[in-house]
Amino acid sequence: MTWLAWIILGGLAGWIASMLTSNNAGMGLIANIVVGILGAFAGNYLINLFTGSNSTNISFSFQTLLIAIGGAVVLLFLFNLIFGRRQRPKS
Repeated sequence: MTWLAWIILGGLAGWIASMLTSNNAGMGLIANIVVGILGAFAGNYLINLFTGSNSTNISFSFQTLLIAIGGAVVLLFLFNLIFGRRQRPKS
């Protein structure tokens, strides 16, 4: 996959994962992209771990998007578990 496809996939996966974990208000574009890309790697690692396969061929597909979203949700859940959510003051 090209770097542009990684950015698009990462941004989309990170944005969806941040909405699913209620982190959307505190995350920006760059954070969504980073979480999405790291989620793609984490999701691929978990899929390979559970299935016993050794797939490194990641192409831009709906399956890859779902894996990236799943990995990003896991990363955001662990982040919230370790650091807790920051409470924003109400205006």
